[in-house]
Amino acid sequence: MSEPDFKAKLREVPHKPGVYLMKDRLGTIIYVGKALDLKRRVSSYFMASQKMRANVKTRALIDSIHDFEFHTVRNEEESLLLEGKLIKDYRPRYNIAFRDDKRFFLVKIRLADPWPRFRATRMKKDDGSRYFGPFPHSSALHSTLEWLNRSFGLRVCRTDNPSESDYKHCNADIIRNCSAPCIARIERVAYLEKIEEACRVLEGKGKREVFDTLRHEMTTAAEALDFEKAASLRDILQNLEKTLSPTRQFARGRGVQTTVKPTADLAELGEYLHLAGPPRVMECFDISNVSSNHIVASMVRFTDGKPDNQNYRRYRIRTVAGQDDFASMAEVIRRRYSRILMENGAANPDAELSQENLVEAQRRLAREGKAKIILPDLVIVDGGKGQLSMAVRELQALGLHDLPVVGLAKQHEEIFVPGESNSIRIPHDRGALKLMQRIRDEAHRFANGYNALLYRRRMKESMLDDCPGISPAKKKQLLEKFGSVARIKKAQPEELAALSGISAKLATTLLEFLNRD
Repeated sequence: MSEPDFKAKLREVPHKPGVYLMKDRLGTIIYVGKALDLKRRVSSYFMASQKMRANVKTRALIDSIHDFEFHTVRNEEESLLLEGKLIKDYRPRYNIAFRDDKRFFLVKIRLADPWPRFRATRMKKDDGSRYFGPFPHSSALHSTLEWLNRSFGLRVCRTDNPSESDYKHCNADIIRNCSAPCIARIERVAYLEKIEEACRVLEGKGKREVFDTLRHEMTTAAEALDFEKAASLRDILQNLEKTLSPTRQFARGRGVQTTVKPTADLAELGEYLHLAGPPRVMECFDISNVSSNHIVASMVRFTDGKPDNQNYRRYRIRTVAGQDDFASMAEVIRRRYSRILMENGAANPDAELSQENLVEAQRRLAREGKAKIILPDLVIVDGGKGQLSMAVRELQALGLHDLPVVGLAKQHEEIFVPGESNSIRIPHDRGALKLMQRIRDEAHRFANGYNALLYRRRMKESMLDDCPGISPAKKKQLLEKFGSVARIKKAQPEELAALSGISAKLATTLLEFLNRD
């Protein structure tokens, strides 16, 4: 692979805000960063003086950079949102921030409530609420909400339907300028009008008038030598400007501005693998066996080159003793595609009488809208010839001889095809390989996440091993009945004592043990 010409590529980088992605020799994204001036920030990585001043981690990053790409945005807030989205998607090894599942704040309000109020949340749900955001500056958002509530006299109490009894313990009408709907100091129609005005501000409508009013009040306060009020108005104005700065949403998995071209990448991949057409639906399998306690597998599905999260599946390996990736891959392939054939067959009993090729029959059912689960156009297994041969054997045993399947070996990013001794090597700068890497990395992330979940669950279950009087048989019985230690802790002693071999005294002892500090 030839050395990159950074000088030529840096000429294309503009003096605009945006994000940049650093890549290694294999084309893997190793770092995602943001910048107000992309050209200045990206150029600094390739300056000798910068490397000499950098710490050990940054020098290691600079030494690993073999290529980069960039995406421009409209402002700093958008660059922060896009940076967080890309880090969550690609999980680069040199990034630390944003690698967890924490999201930016949204603001929600449920207008169907008797007296609606604004709430900050990180999750958007289909609960009938109205949502605003996301907002990248959390402190500015909280200050903005406080100003909105004060300015429009909105309630901040957590009670869903506050009454006069709640008012007795509340001084918000005095301290926070609340309109006190709990004691009918304002009618619901008038209160909802105030809510609608506040919503317009959060949407950015009429913000110029709001800013001008605050600036005028700030200037007036300063001229009157009321500097404390002027400073407070200055802070409110700055927080509003940060919060209401126009930003686009960058949803995980779709809708992001990027050089990825799913349609072109799929067409290119179909040509490299000699498929009948672009593989619109792909399924990729990965095995995770950090220890012999939990051997799990994942299956992720991409549709039209994008993650189809609702059709992800995860498996606990049942029939394999010890760490055996080959046998584990065979089991999960068998379980996945026997399930597809069974469900599609149950929905179309007459199809079993057909002499049609099984793969073609499944494709026809999909075209007719009769398939409960659509058979993929391409199956990808994470691994080399060993994993591929096991997958092929299981597919043939199910009668799916013509279902395209390949193996992707990570070390050299080689693609193995059944019946071919030589691997296919797609150049690392091609979108077809990047697409394969994305689905493989997503399968790996999903499998490792499931393994980590089971490990945490096992650590909690191990608390029962230390409880006096709880034998392995009683532990198994408790977990089968209640499902988890958390549910056991919430149970009543009588519920525990109803199980065979657990006395009332042991039930009390168990609950005291689990609920102690």
